Amino acid sequence: MKKIIVPIDFSEHSEFALEAASSLAKKYDSELIVLHMLELSNAIISKASDVLDDEAVFYLKLAERKFETFLDKPYLESVEVTPIVKHFKVWSEINDVAKEHDVNLIVMGSHGVSGIKEVLVGSNTEKVVRHSDIPVLVIKHHPILFDFENVVFASDFSEEAVAPYLKAKTTFDKLGAKMNLVYVNSPDGNFKSSSEIDKLISSFLKQAEGHLENLNNVNIVSDYSVEKGILNFANVIGADVIAVATHGRKGLAHFFEGSISEDIANHSTLPVMTFKI
Repeated sequence: MKKIIVPIDFSEHSEFALEAASSLAKKYDSELIVLHMLELSNAIISKASDVLDDEAVFYLKLAERKFETFLDKPYLESVEVTPIVKHFKVWSEINDVAKEHDVNLIVMGSHGVSGIKEVLVGSNTEKVVRHSDIPVLVIKHHPILFDFENVVFASDFSEEAVAPYLKAKTTFDKLGAKMNLVYVNSPDGNFKSSSEIDKLISSFLKQAEGHLENLNNVNIVSDYSVEKGILNFANVIGADVIAVATHGRKGLAHFFEGSISEDIANHSTLPVMTFKI
């Protein structure tokens, strides 16, 4: 894990993400790329170019001054930090920055949202999760004793989940973490019989690994919803992180179908890492 990107807005939650990322950087000798997005308004963007340049420079300089204070943290000592300010207006462009710098992981802070605000507005974290081609780690609280020892990887064990599973397995093997696989059988997740589940998981593991040696590491739980099943299982085994695959749905498909991974990223108190299908 050579490079980690941390998008920040100078809030408390983005500082949680920065501290968590610094722990990973120290452990794996990674470079931190700390990114602030100015998110210039439509009013500024629609102005004449000379006015835009002056105003953009003003906000750029202001962000640079904030960086000096924000990055003055004891936990960043001995960590290579590269601050970047972009005047992007949409958070989906973080994926472009990640590609440009060959980043391995995005770490973001999130306070989570719920109810009508979640449906109509969403959160910047959701937008990044939806668009990112690389894993996104979502931090919700202060990362006390932050570590990756016990990970829950939730999957529907479909054919399209093979690729994110292999990515997650490679990632957590490198991090030295134990990955506990879980399948949730629920009324809202296309309820299956025991024989159907066994056949599904066996077929998945054969396709992903070519053998069934990891079959005993798959936990099958039943709950009222897939989201509740994942969160409850993670709590029972004392997981440090929840990992899920995401379709990265956009537009109407996202609005009507939703995304379990984004719901978990919003509602879980544990850190959540997403892997795009």
